[in-house]
Amino acid sequence: MTGSVHLVKGADDVLREEAVTSLVEQLVGDGDRSLLVDEFSGADYELAAAIDAAQTLPFLTDRRIVVARHLGRFSNADAQAPLLAYLAEPVDTTALVLVWERSPEPGAKLGSLPPTLAKALVDAGAATVDPEPPTRRREGWVGEHFASRELRLDGPARVRVAEQLGENPGAVVELVERLGGVYGPGARLGVEEVEPFLGEAGGVPPWELTDAINRGDTALALDRLHRMLRGGGRHPLEVIASLRRHYTRMLRLDGAGASGEKEAAAVLGIGGSTFPAGKALAQIQRLGHRGVRRAVILLAAADLDLHGAQAWPDELVMEVLVARLSKLSGRRAGEP
Repeated sequence: MTGSVHLVKGADDVLREEAVTSLVEQLVGDGDRSLLVDEFSGADYELAAAIDAAQTLPFLTDRRIVVARHLGRFSNADAQAPLLAYLAEPVDTTALVLVWERSPEPGAKLGSLPPTLAKALVDAGAATVDPEPPTRRREGWVGEHFASRELRLDGPARVRVAEQLGENPGAVVELVERLGGVYGPGARLGVEEVEPFLGEAGGVPPWELTDAINRGDTALALDRLHRMLRGGGRHPLEVIASLRRHYTRMLRLDGAGASGEKEAAAVLGIGGSTFPAGKALAQIQRLGHRGVRRAVILLAAADLDLHGAQAWPDELVMEVLVARLSKLSGRRAGEP
């Protein structure tokens, strides 16, 4: 792995940190970390210093590993110039690990990877690590993560962990570490063992809310709403926007004459999987024109309420909206 360039990124801080640790351990192998690794991090280091280290020949070893953290600090071409020059001609004896994360300074934000840097990384053959678990197969991901730490989780426990921690993969990583420390490698764990360590419920993806609304399951829909607002940290306006997209798809299909999933996907301009189009088509057929029109009116009223038209707490506005949409879905098309 000498002479290589690696980019580690990802939205979840815990998963990204775990990926950096794992990658550096893999690069070090049986070597002496104190001799092999130079790490640059924080809000003050100069990128040129990290690049100088990457260009320096190894001493007492056959290779060097240079880790440059908080790369989001260097967001423009001038600041990135030393790195861009290095990527044009990487040093054979150095493994350069770049971590795309925000600056540790309070209030710092992280944008997307600049196009010039992204292209330079591709041209240099950089390997990208983006440790984000798939949202639609959380149970499988949970089981795999436990197994990677030599912990065996039974089926009901996998379901319980995935359900409770939802969209918070960092919490899963922390849970694995805690349970590994308590029970040790090779332990078989069930719900009874994991339950006391689960803590507060995590967020869920928007489709879990819309699926519950579509089924007319008000209790589940409200639970998913609370998970999104509290565990997921989503603002009510974000949830409103997600619901608006959901019903806009139905509006576009209303009267379009689509008779199947593929035709619906063509109307909506959806590439790849046609599954979302099929769901929208099934729901417009269930709600009918009047039902979708009513849903859009409810969404518009709730949006105004969130902007001050109603002196209610934001969460109450959303609860009333979700309950009404769910009740609407519980009716058949054409019912008053």
